[in-house]
This record gives sequence, structure tokens and C-alpha cells, in this order.
Amino acid sequence: MKKVFFLIFIALCVQNLSAQESKSPEKIYNPALNAKNDIDLAVKKSKAEGKNVMIQIGGNWCPWCIRVHKFMDADPEISQALKSNYVFVLVNYSKENKNEEAIEQLQNPTRFGFPVFVVLNADGKVIHIQDSGYLEDGKSYSKEKLMRFIKLWTPKAISGEK
Repeated sequence: MKKVFFLIFIALCVQNLSAQESKSPEKIYNPALNAKNDIDLAVKKSKAEGKNVMIQIGGNWCPWCIRVHKFMDADPEISQALKSNYVFVLVNYSKENKNEEAIEQLQNPTRFGFPVFVVLNADGKVIHIQDSGYLEDGKSYSKEKLMRFIKLWTPKAISGEK
């Protein structure tokens, strides 16, 4: 009888451990990166490729930051629209690294909360800051709103090209 209780106890411990691991936050932001350097490289690349830069600012501590990133990655249409029109950069904002120099350079977009998106043109000029709250739909994000946002800030849309 003691063996049965012991096995049940072990099984419950393992199950609890597995549940805790699955709830641990995903790590999409790297606090060790220097955002200013990443943005400078993205601007150079965007100029060479005729794209704009899309920056997502957030942190691994932020469930909405992880949620929007996974949402955009999982949808082929959104993912393709981003790849075709933007050089995408994740900028960490956390107690380990607030990337203050980059945040200041981007006109302090964190005032809108997290995640927040910043669009730069190929010269590195901020052309739009997007509060992600307007892109939400319930406890997730709206594909239609995200696609509209992505399309409105492409180089072609800004220049009036068809």
C-alpha cells in the first residue's frame, strides 16, 4: 500500500513539474542585445532592400508581447507581409536591460505600454508609433487590424505607389 501511495505521490510531483515548465514564459527577447546596434544594422539593411524597419518593443515578462509575436509568426499572410516590407527587430525592455539609448532615439514609445511597435523609414527616421492595444481582439489580436497596420506603413503605401 505504501508503494502505491509513493508512486501516486511521484506521479503527481512529475505532473506538477511538467505543468510549471509549460507555464514558464517563452524567451523571444534577448536582454543581452544592444538595441541601438540592432536598429542601426536594420536601417542599413532596409535601405539596401528598399524596406522600412518594424520594431517590436517588449519583454519576456510581458504575456501580450509574447502573444502578438506568436500570433504574427503563426499566420503565413502576416508573416509574409512583414518579411516582404520590413526588416523586423525585437527590442528588449526589462529590468535587466531597458535599452534606454535606443528607446530615447525612438521617441520614447514605451509611453504607450507594451508591446509597442515603431516603424522607421530606410533613413532611420521614426514615421509611426503603434499602440498595440488598438490591434487587440479579446484576449488575442485581430488579423485584420494587424494586416491593415502592416500595409499602411510600407514604403509603397507611404509613397502612394500602387
